[in-house]
Amino acid sequence: MAVVGTIARAHGLKGQVIVNPETDFLEARFKPGATLFTKRGPDVTAIALTTARFQNGRPVIGIEGVETMSDAERLAGLELRVPVEELVALPDGMFYHHDLIGCQVVTGGGTTIGTVEDVEGTLTGSRLVVAGATGEILIPLANEICRTIDVAGKRIVIEPPDGLLDLNA
Repeated sequence: MAVVGTIARAHGLKGQVIVNPETDFLEARFKPGATLFTKRGPDVTAIALTTARFQNGRPVIGIEGVETMSDAERLAGLELRVPVEELVALPDGMFYHHDLIGCQVVTGGGTTIGTVEDVEGTLTGSRLVVAGATGEILIPLANEICRTIDVAGKRIVIEPPDGLLDLNA
């Protein structure tokens, strides 16, 4: 499943919560009647959204069965997920963060840098968090640096500017 948001905190007295979104498709994901999934330990639970509105770019949602502020407070920190097959197809050159995790990062010359462990940031500025031989390496997710991204082959070829890899040493 793919993460589409994280419950930040309770909002108001009627059990609504504010979500930190991790999707570009807010209106499609967070609407009354939508089903999302949460995971606590090994347990996956379906939740139904009863209300949805947007405040300062973040969804404020009501969840079936969550009626009080106390109920809502217990949900803080939960990730909201959808099955991967329900994700919207992206245009060429765009990728979901979960598609990049696990990719091997190599230079155009064939030097192995490491494996992508995470992607940080937003649509306007993201970076790859790469586990390298000497520790964490941060690489901007920019066309000028990430020259080839082969999601199916789990490989990203980079052309780092001089000094980029040394910044992480």
